[in-house]
This record gives sequence, C-alpha cells and structure tokens, in this order.
Amino acid sequence: MCLPTLYSHDYPAIDELPATFAVRPLVVIPIQDQVALDPNYHLSIKDIQDWERKHGRIPPGSVVFVRSDWSKAWPNPELATRTKFPGVKLEALQFLHLQRQILFHGHELLDTDSTPTYEGEAWLLKNGYTQAEGVANLDQVPETGALISIGYAKFKGSLGGYAPYIAICPSDWK
Repeated sequence: MCLPTLYSHDYPAIDELPATFAVRPLVVIPIQDQVALDPNYHLSIKDIQDWERKHGRIPPGSVVFVRSDWSKAWPNPELATRTKFPGVKLEALQFLHLQRQILFHGHELLDTDSTPTYEGEAWLLKNGYTQAEGVANLDQVPETGALISIGYAKFKGSLGGYAPYIAICPSDWK
C-alpha cells in the first residue's frame, strides 16, 4: 500500500538534522512475549508504564526501540504478505513523543502499525517525527543503560534513508 504524501516540508530533511542527533540514550521496550501470543500485538501505554515502573522514567531526548523479535524471522519472504504484524499503537506513539519527549522510536517491522490507514505512521509523518524501521538484534541490547550511535546518510533533501544504528553497551553487559 502506498501512502499519499503525508509529511510537511516545514520539517528538516535528513541532511538538515543536527549532529546532536548522533549519540543518544537508548531504551529497549520488549513486547516479544505478547507478540508470541498475538502476532498483531501493538505496544501500548501500559507496556511503557510497566517498563518505567521497572527501570524509571524514559529520559527526554532518548531513542526508544520496540523489541518484538520479528527480525529473527528474516529473510522469510512470507513476512511481506502478512497483514497482521506487531507494531506501536497511536496512543503509545503520542505518549512517547508528547509526554516523554523522545527523539524518535524504532521497531523491527517496515511499518509502524497494522491498522488499515497506518494511523501511527501517518501521525508521525504529519507531525515531523522520525522513526527507525527494520531494526534488528534488539535481543543483544540491554533494556536500559546503553547509548545508540546513529550514522545518518546525508541524502540532500531526503525525508528517509538507510542509517546504521550501533548500540554502545555498558562494560558489564554480556
């Protein structure tokens, strides 16, 4: 499904992002247990609040990755035909951005949600928020205490592109 142009030219292109975006605190919120029971499970505000009860409040300006373990099934071509897949609820996206002031979120899928209108994806684009799609190896990163190094490709005027994400884990992390 192709989405109509939903972004605003009022927001910066990739080549206009400041260098301060390059290293940030990393938060990993796991939902793989819920996804194992329901392949269409979407991160909720309750999941975020449960994570915060265990680890503390999500720091402003951090990057939040949602771990579903979906990437462990790559490169199975059947994944591209599924209409039910894990994601992030619109309310959870709004909570993360508006209440916790995160820099951006990321997930293992290639879409934010599985709603018929891709409501989460549309909200992000209409409001100038960035996201990372196709993230992998989140099972190798601690839920808290790591930093993320982001290597942005600087495509002039582009609103998207490939970027390597490297977790910098604490020295005591296995």
